[in-house]
Amino acid sequence: MGFVQLLEVASMPVIQVLLVSALGAFMATQYFNNLLSPDFRKSLNKVAFFIFTPSLIFSSFAKSVSLQDMISWWFMPVNVGLTFLIGGILGWLLVKLLRPNLKVEGLIIAACSSGNMGGLPVVIIPAICNEKGGPFGARDVCHSNALSYASFSMALGGIFLWTYTYQTIRSISLRFKALEAAETIKTPNKDLEGNVDTPLLKGKDDENTVIEVAPLSYIEDSESQIVNEQDQSHESNKEKQSFFKRMIDVLTHLLAELISPPAISVFFGFLFGAVAWLRNLIIGDNAPFRVIQSTLELLGNGTIPCITLLLGGNLTAGLKSSSVKPLTLICIIITRLFVLPVIGLFIVKAAANYGFLPVDPLFQYTLVMQYAMPPAMSISTMAQVFDVGNEECSVILLWAYSAAAIALTAWSTFLLWLLSY
Repeated sequence: MGFVQLLEVASMPVIQVLLVSALGAFMATQYFNNLLSPDFRKSLNKVAFFIFTPSLIFSSFAKSVSLQDMISWWFMPVNVGLTFLIGGILGWLLVKLLRPNLKVEGLIIAACSSGNMGGLPVVIIPAICNEKGGPFGARDVCHSNALSYASFSMALGGIFLWTYTYQTIRSISLRFKALEAAETIKTPNKDLEGNVDTPLLKGKDDENTVIEVAPLSYIEDSESQIVNEQDQSHESNKEKQSFFKRMIDVLTHLLAELISPPAISVFFGFLFGAVAWLRNLIIGDNAPFRVIQSTLELLGNGTIPCITLLLGGNLTAGLKSSSVKPLTLICIIITRLFVLPVIGLFIVKAAANYGFLPVDPLFQYTLVMQYAMPPAMSISTMAQVFDVGNEECSVILLWAYSAAAIALTAWSTFLLWLLSY
């Protein structure tokens, strides 16, 4: 295939995402009667999370995934973990170089480390298979495998997102609020009738009665030992309580993610795909419960338009002004959309050369594209939860997704060319 043909194949899915996202953004404005209002987007997101997405994942897994496939996909969890780890290191380096406001530090690290492993791969990767002349074989087989890869990526990304990224934003937001509270306490007295020489500081009460103050050395001698012992005891108890609280929070969110509808649908999809007699109950023209599979496929078809409309509607919040500097935005975009994918390409090619990956160019394509995805939209949810950097997060996502339209097309074209030969 020539360069123009590869560019056409790679750009069509991205253009589709842009068109539907633009429609979602327009529906979130007053020109469309604010149809996709924030409250409606929350409700629609719940429908997609609890109904559409699990249906799509289960129907694709049960139909196309076997036990041998599960074993051969072992590198994908490792790959997703590497995207978060390497991206987090790059984000930490950006923070050290740029020295931004503490309120934005967590957002920078999260934007560099946490890619959109769910919505965009489910939209873009299967759409590649629908284009004529693609390098990934027959259209039906390619589309089915692409849905399975993207669905597995979605489940894995959610687990890392709500553990690693959640704790990153949480810890930095707590530091920021503690610093903010400390500065508030240090604010000088603004009382118009007060000054540094108040009656209390002079050792007099309100009735001008002299108060005898004990020498400071005497107080220190009599109370220092007790105070030190109490402080050490309190600090030790606080450290233990803080450690156990952090561990409980991490385990709680990890468990919540493991029992989330998409993760549960991955488990049962794997189960029905691997066990022959379960598979024969719902898959095939003679399956007694084939209507279940047909119903789930019907519900799953609503996933892609729903999440793409939500993507456009959520990005409209980034049109507000914020304190994010242009240099910070540029560095995040370059790191997330160009530096990280280059590193990921070398990792995936090395894994393929050592025989760690199945002989399927579409699988390699999916692994590299995981590094090239823009920041996850769930970062904005976390910013809202901790009430830190909401506007800044919206601006970062808006510019990152705008640049991703070009970056994803370029990376997809390059990978199609690379995997075609």
